Amino acid sequence: MNGFYKNLSLWLVIGLLLIMLFNLFNQPTPRDQSIPFSDFLFQLDQGKITDVVVQDRRISGVYADGVAFTTYTPNDPDVMRLLREKKVNITARPPEETPLLLTILISWFPMLLLIGVWVFFMRQMQGGGGRGAMSFGKSKAKMLSETLGKVTFADVAGIDEAKEELQEIIEFLKNPQKFQRLGGKIPKGVLLIGPPGTGKTLLARAIAGEANVPFFNLSGSDFVEMFVGVGAARVRDMFEQGKKNAPCIIFIDEIDAVGRHRGAGLGGGHDEREQTLNQLLVEMDGFESAEGVILVAATNRPDVLDPALLRPGRFDRQVTVPNPDIRGRTQILGVHMAKVPIDDNVDPEILARGTPGFSGADLANLVNEAALGAARADKKLVDMEDFETAKDKVMMGKPRKSAIIPEHERRTTAYHEAGHAIVAASIPGTDPVHKVTIIPRGRALGLTMQLPTEDRHSYSREHLENNISVLMGGRLAEELVLNQLTTGAGNDIKRATELARSMVCEWGMSDQLGPMTYGAKEEEIFLGREITQHKSISEATAQTIDQEIRGLIDRNYQRAKRILTEKMEVLHTMTAALLERETLDADEVANLMKGMSAAEALKPLPPVPPPSKKKHKGSDDGDEESNASKVRRYDKPRLAKDTEDDSGDAPSEEPPTGRP
Repeated sequence: MNGFYKNLSLWLVIGLLLIMLFNLFNQPTPRDQSIPFSDFLFQLDQGKITDVVVQDRRISGVYADGVAFTTYTPNDPDVMRLLREKKVNITARPPEETPLLLTILISWFPMLLLIGVWVFFMRQMQGGGGRGAMSFGKSKAKMLSETLGKVTFADVAGIDEAKEELQEIIEFLKNPQKFQRLGGKIPKGVLLIGPPGTGKTLLARAIAGEANVPFFNLSGSDFVEMFVGVGAARVRDMFEQGKKNAPCIIFIDEIDAVGRHRGAGLGGGHDEREQTLNQLLVEMDGFESAEGVILVAATNRPDVLDPALLRPGRFDRQVTVPNPDIRGRTQILGVHMAKVPIDDNVDPEILARGTPGFSGADLANLVNEAALGAARADKKLVDMEDFETAKDKVMMGKPRKSAIIPEHERRTTAYHEAGHAIVAASIPGTDPVHKVTIIPRGRALGLTMQLPTEDRHSYSREHLENNISVLMGGRLAEELVLNQLTTGAGNDIKRATELARSMVCEWGMSDQLGPMTYGAKEEEIFLGREITQHKSISEATAQTIDQEIRGLIDRNYQRAKRILTEKMEVLHTMTAALLERETLDADEVANLMKGMSAAEALKPLPPVPPPSKKKHKGSDDGDEESNASKVRRYDKPRLAKDTEDDSGDAPSEEPPTGRP
């Protein structure tokens, strides 16, 4: 604001000077007729001049007929004698005196104006808070202000190990002698690694809130701009600021924007990004490395970072910030629920069990969606129903209840989803069925959602084959009952094929091929790796791989077919229940699997809410989907003119398959 008022004052002064100059040179010109001095003498001799005003050497007057005139007379003493002889009324006035200051201003104003404009533009280019063209070599690092929302480690939950390591960094800065007395050195850098939304930036803000040292923050994209050498200059300036304020912490978010593997790209030439990285490497651990400056960086792409950046002496510590487990999710939900009014029936532990694979950002979004839903329903507290509705919306997408689906398509969708659910509920070891619906959500006409009972970090061969059988259940239900094949199973087939190929080629789950990896992945040429791909398998091995993949698919296809054939009555009953209720929960699916009729298995419908509240319900915004659960989808068929994919699926849609 000080810079704004300073610039405003400068422009006001310039404007006033321009107005003064305009008024000075734009004096109103007299309307008198200017005549030559000879004409003045002739008219005077003829007696046609009655009145004159003499001011210095300027004479103005009026003719006998009332016409005004003016002339400039030389220094002629006979003029006054002639005027007296012709009996002309003479009025004498003293000459106008121009003020000295105005005279100086008039004479020097053009030069002062040029100097002022030049100084103004130079200040804008060199200063201006680092926004000018001449300030491109200045670092954009900003020192965190105390007026911003302060975050401490109390606001960070679910990642206790990462908090412990960063707490130790703060202890280094507060009491370095404690660690240096035995010859230890303060770490030069800490790299926070983890998936998006796990709280890496939040951890950095917590460090700033906990440490009583200067904290600078900037992004990796702040270094490189349109000018050559800008990145390296900004790195130098950033560390110079750090040395002046040592001990301090510098936080670089998304460091992969500047720290990518060197030697990337095609062709030669000088790479500006590499020059920036080289300067960063030298500043962190070179001949004049900064003492007392700890660099904290965050990225979700550690695989693309240059090895020289990751070696000890630069980023001494790599802190992994993973997705939280069930205990961490409970703690994170508690932190976010403390900011909204919660009903007594809300249990964070139940919600944590139902949200496997959720990151901290996903859980924050879940609480926010629940609060928005409760506000739309004019509730005073956010209850468990709001959280369940928000969880379904985040996991499966927004329901499109207004979509008009033909009855035969609804029936096909119901059989498809019932096939998924029956196969999933019949095979031991599969994730329990959480919900089955034929209400369109997002771009899918129906969904079958499975929720694991516990967090998984690895998957067995049996579990993966069970998933292939479940994926085939939808297509088989259509084939057995309706004797038709639709494009709705296209995505299921694609996912089953990819899963089987990974089992054979990557995970060594083939009895015939054994524990070997086949078909090396093509390296990214923009990471400076090899451009060509070496063929690592023979034609015979490729045929064997195809046979093994085909065997996996066929074996589980036949298993799902046997299950649906044996439970044909349950398939018809579940389909009828879906057509009636459109959504079945886990208890209703379990009752139907026991052989109950639809009337016995389905829960009574809840009372219809008043119209004033009913119009608010279900009006959620946004269609973003989460990968937190296994969702079997029946995709809406697409016209041939929309895509060349025979399956009819939108190529860009990738249904949730569980978080890695």
